[in-house]
Amino acid sequence: MVGAAAPAEPTAEVQELCDGLREAAQTAAQAAGWNGVFAEFTAVSVLSQVVAGTNYFVKVKTGGDFAHVRIYQPLPHTGAPAELVAVRPGLKDEDELAYFE
Repeated sequence: MVGAAAPAEPTAEVQELCDGLREAAQTAAQAAGWNGVFAEFTAVSVLSQVVAGTNYFVKVKTGGDFAHVRIYQPLPHTGAPAELVAVRPGLKDEDELAYFE
């Protein structure tokens, strides 16, 4: 990502976004053929990209492994909720968090 920051510790706001989208991420991962369950969904690292809103790329601990979750949070004046854009389940801690579609 051009101009992206290094992975950082997630804030309470990022964890709240993850908590709100956990079920959607689970559903999307299973719909894409992943055969697992998120035993936990704890944000451990985050990258953010400011666009017309903010893209968050979050590494979450899901139990024995990790997932990368992409969340889009529109600008506040729109009144629109944050949305799950993509999820990559079944990853390991050493898998680098980076931009993904």
